Amino acid sequence: MSPASTEVPEVMPAAVFMGLKDVAVEERPTPRPGPAELLLEVSHCGLCGSDLHFLVEWGGRTGVIEGHEFSGTVAAMGADVTGWKVGDRVVPGQSPKCGECEYCRAGRVSLCAGRGRVGADDNGWQGAFARYKVINAAEALKVPDHLSLKHAALVEPLAVALHGITQAGGARPGTRWLVTGGGPIGFLSVAALKALGVDDIVVSEPKEKRRDLCEKLGARVVVPEELTIPAMPHDLVAEPFDVALECSGNGRGMEAALAQLKRAGTLVLVGAGMARPKFDPNRILLNELVITGAFVYDADGFVRALDLLASGKLPNDLLVEPDDYPLSKLLDTALGLHEGTVAAKAMIVPRVD
Repeated sequence: MSPASTEVPEVMPAAVFMGLKDVAVEERPTPRPGPAELLLEVSHCGLCGSDLHFLVEWGGRTGVIEGHEFSGTVAAMGADVTGWKVGDRVVPGQSPKCGECEYCRAGRVSLCAGRGRVGADDNGWQGAFARYKVINAAEALKVPDHLSLKHAALVEPLAVALHGITQAGGARPGTRWLVTGGGPIGFLSVAALKALGVDDIVVSEPKEKRRDLCEKLGARVVVPEELTIPAMPHDLVAEPFDVALECSGNGRGMEAALAQLKRAGTLVLVGAGMARPKFDPNRILLNELVITGAFVYDADGFVRALDLLASGKLPNDLLVEPDDYPLSKLLDTALGLHEGTVAAKAMIVPRVD
């Protein structure tokens, strides 16, 4: 351990994913930073949609520590690290890409030819549902003094929301936007659009608490059953949208979102899901609709997200649950998010109650 460190214990508490609806809180060895790494003491780590997939819906790898939406303070530094000191408040930045492939050269780093296979084993990677987490010092971003670490932990999911907006051509005032799915990426998309000057936003969401939150953020809300699909592919709904951001990952939500678009409208698939939609090719053809995906982040996504969170343009307190949840309540909190009894971003803190 570098002498540039606080007193770091040999072991730490961690929430370990054991399988479907199974989490164990264990003591694990505290990681040690390599020469170019920082050891962070985790402050907050958000529960992501992928965590819900692993814990509540699909299942995933077992015996692993997940968690990638986090903030913390520097507890130790590797021998080669410069520009950081113990106690600095940090969020991780984006992992580096090759910088040489056609996608990186075009600024579309999310498509880097050298990226790993999605969902593959990350060779011992450890997430932030634990007291300590190692990150690459070169990727770290300093949290402004006036921004809380709890709010700073929103950087990663907000960067996902911003990329969805980019894929739709950007936030253009005067356009109409539909968001299907009012979960974290959905409501962060609403908050970002409002901050960027878009006022006409409708959210389709079945869960009442999520609808209430989206309404507080400035959207008009409907239940999915209110989204009608015209009988003929050349027909449009009464008030069509320029853009639909599909954030639910639900196959029927994708189908309904496509049917709400005006001619030359854009559907952006942001939410991951296993259900495959059935799109009407004639609707796409006759109305010259665009369907695209949004995978992870813009090249400057984390920096833009951090700046937006620090700008005062977002209602940060509305975006997170008022209570923090200990490691021992991680599964219960995930179930609450899945069932809709928890609406805003739920933050896990590395304590055991």
